[in-house]
Amino acid sequence: MLSIRRYPDPALKSRCSEVTVFDADLKALADNLHAAMTAAPGVGITAAHCGILQRVVVLDLPELGGRRDYVNPELLAASDDTMEHTEGSVSMPGMTETIARPRLIEIRYRTLDGQKRFETLEDFAAICMQHEIDQLDGLFWIHRLSRLKRERLLKKWEKQAR
Repeated sequence: MLSIRRYPDPALKSRCSEVTVFDADLKALADNLHAAMTAAPGVGITAAHCGILQRVVVLDLPELGGRRDYVNPELLAASDDTMEHTEGSVSMPGMTETIARPRLIEIRYRTLDGQKRFETLEDFAAICMQHEIDQLDGLFWIHRLSRLKRERLLKKWEKQAR
């Protein structure tokens, strides 16, 4: 099983590379990511969470009908209408904070076998995907918080780590 990196691991600040090879190794990576995410537990994970700097996301949400794998996801459009939701990360267990994000997004991605797809996501699924795309770009979720909220959360995280 893959191990999940903990904040402030450098992999969590790194931009991930596009996947160019769609093969059995990629499918195995997605399966291993899903297993690590389920064990965490969590509802979304990127390869970067496990120190692998490739643009791979696995979500497992009832809204999506269960597990969905996304390779090289890109945000194409986002609504002006936002919603607030409590976010956290498998790389920072026990830490959560409320973040506002667009309620509806359109994305482009590839499947594990390289098929191009477009998808519209809304509400919780949209929030999860935006969170994971941020991670692929090296933007850890706490950097969406105000400075005050981020500093408070980091103090709590450091205290928990001791």
